[in-house]
This record gives sequence, structure tokens and C-alpha cells, in this order.
Amino acid sequence: MKKMIIAAVILLLAAIGVALYFVYQKKEKKHELVLFGNVDVRQVDISFRIAGKVAQLMFEEGDFVQKDALLAVLDKSPYDSQLGQAEANFAQVKANLENANILLCRRNQAIGFGGVSREDVDNALTSSAQLQASLDAAAAALQIAKDNMNFTEVRAPTDGVILSRIREPGSVVNPSEPVYTLSVSSPVWIRAYVDETQLGKIYYGMKAYIYTDSGNVYEGQIGFISPMAEFTPKTVETAQLRTDLVYRLRIYADNPDHFLKQGMPVTVRLNE
Repeated sequence: MKKMIIAAVILLLAAIGVALYFVYQKKEKKHELVLFGNVDVRQVDISFRIAGKVAQLMFEEGDFVQKDALLAVLDKSPYDSQLGQAEANFAQVKANLENANILLCRRNQAIGFGGVSREDVDNALTSSAQLQASLDAAAAALQIAKDNMNFTEVRAPTDGVILSRIREPGSVVNPSEPVYTLSVSSPVWIRAYVDETQLGKIYYGMKAYIYTDSGNVYEGQIGFISPMAEFTPKTVETAQLRTDLVYRLRIYADNPDHFLKQGMPVTVRLNE
């Protein structure tokens, strides 16, 4: 009899424990806000600042690149010739200016004892000034030639993944025509929507947990709450009608393994 009573007490305590657990879980779920959204990643079109024929493309689609990595190179020969011409022109004008300054100095010395006229001195002064202006222009042209030579190479502005390889070696491109599209590694955020009744439950910096369909979990926080209402996009699944007015959220996500990709559907859980 005593054993039966003890067993009954144990079973009763276990039942109470299970009941309390489910009550607690239910209570916790009431304070959990579940949203559905998609991953957003910034993209950068990589292009040259000058025209030319593409000589090399270093990466393929899907390759990860680090900041400042060399991505593509144009044929340098036309710009190498322009640089050589600019250097030669600068050297010539500089030599002429040095000679003009020497002549000006001599005439300034000679005018004191009547060796030259004032007109000769003025002409030498004018010639020196003109050559100085020509030297300045030559220096500017030389710098442009150097810049153009540097612009024959394009580098990654940030860490990222090559999303599209648009051109191939041998293609002739104009300035600003993309050769790659780069998906940047950071920042990565989740685009989600919340209806007006839940708007008062969220705030900037609110911690979030992001769940992918494959079971991965990431941490994040709310970084943007739209001040304007809009209709729920068709791509977003919610428990409410699609015609409900909602507010767009941007939840910045930690993405250490670079698994979160553009457009990936995710579930976001926010603890109130």
C-alpha cells in the first residue's frame, strides 16, 4: 500500500510538472512575435572608368573575393603610349622653362649696365610665364595619363561573392559598363513586414533570431522600421490577409558563415 501511494505521488508530481511546462511554453509563445521575410544583400556593378578591350577577368561566378582584389584588366597598350607621350611632353616643356628662366636671369643682370633693353627683359619674362603655364598643363596631362593607366585595372570595393560575370576577355567596353556584379558580404539584412497591431511591440535594436529552412539559426537586431504603411507584398507569407497594411522592417543579421543569400526565405522570431 505504501509503495502504491509513493508511486501515485510521483505520477502526480510528474503530471503537474508536465502541465506547468506546457503552460509556461504557451505563455512564452504568447510573447514571441513570428515574422516571415527574405534576405536582402547589397549588390555592386563593377565597371571600368575608361573605355578599352578587356584583357583579363580573374574570377568566375560564385567566387568569393576580398576587398582590393584585382578583378579585371583592360589592354594597357593604348594608355601606355599616352603615358609615354605625356611624360616626354612634360620633360620637354620643363627643359624649355629652365632655359627661359636662365635667359631671364641673364637679361635682368644685363639691364643694369645697358646691355639689353627693357623690352628684351619683358619678352623674356613673358616667355617664362607662358612656359610655366605650359608646364602646369603638361603636368595635368601627365597626371591624367597616369590615372588612366591605373584605371585599366578594377578592384573589389569590398568583400563579396561574384554574382554575375557579364563580359569576357576580348570584349570592348565603354566607361561604366559592368563587367561583374558583386554581392557584398556585409551588411546582410532581412526584409520583413509587421502589421499595425504589432507595431507597438517592436523597437530599434530589438534582438531577433533568424531561422532558415535548412535549420540554421542566426542572430540579428532591428535596424529600420518604415515610417510609412504599405500593402503586404505577394512574396510575403503572413497569417493575415495580403491586403492588410503593414510596415517594412530591416533586421540586420550576423552572417559569419556567409550562408545567408540574396532572396532566401527565412523565419524571424522576436521576443517581446
